[in-house]
Formats: sequence, C-alpha cells, structure tokens
Amino acid sequence: MTNPRWMLIAWPAFLVAGVMEMTVFAVADPADLQWFGSSLNWSREAVYTVAFFVFWVLAMVSSALTMVLAMTPHEVNQGSAVPAAELASTPSRDPLA
Repeated sequence: MTNPRWMLIAWPAFLVAGVMEMTVFAVADPADLQWFGSSLNWSREAVYTVAFFVFWVLAMVSSALTMVLAMTPHEVNQGSAVPAAELASTPSRDPLA
C-alpha cells in the first residue's frame, strides 16, 4: 500500500484506540487487574500505555483488512496500477483519487 493509504489505516485506528481506552478504563481500574490469578504489578501509566498500543494495533488490523477487502480484483492480482483503458471505463474506487 502507498503511504497515504497507511494514514487511512493509522489515523482512524488511533481515534478508535483512544475511545476504547476511555471506555475500558472507565469500567476497570488498572490497579485491580490480574494476570493468571496473580496481581499485575505495573503502574497505572504502564497499563494505560500497553493497553492503548494493543487497542491501536487491533484497530489497525481491522482498518487494514477493510482496505484489503475494498481493493478491486485487478489491484489484488496485478498491484495498484490499473491499465489506462480500464481506468477510463470504470469509476475510481480509490478514496484518494
């Protein structure tokens, strides 16, 4: 994927990760978290940071999968270059075009 498309994946995922972070930690206290029955001895900031990056990665995977599923068969099989004849006869599906 091209660089502008990565921003179509990363930026919405960043926003979703922030919302997920606020939602989860509005209900759960990081100091009360346990890992396989034992207390997780991390600071609150460490739990918030790790959780945010986990949420961000999960949301990026979801956004990337959406971008892959939105690709035309030609883009999947031949790359992102579309022949000029096909480009002229079909409307663009690229959100950056």
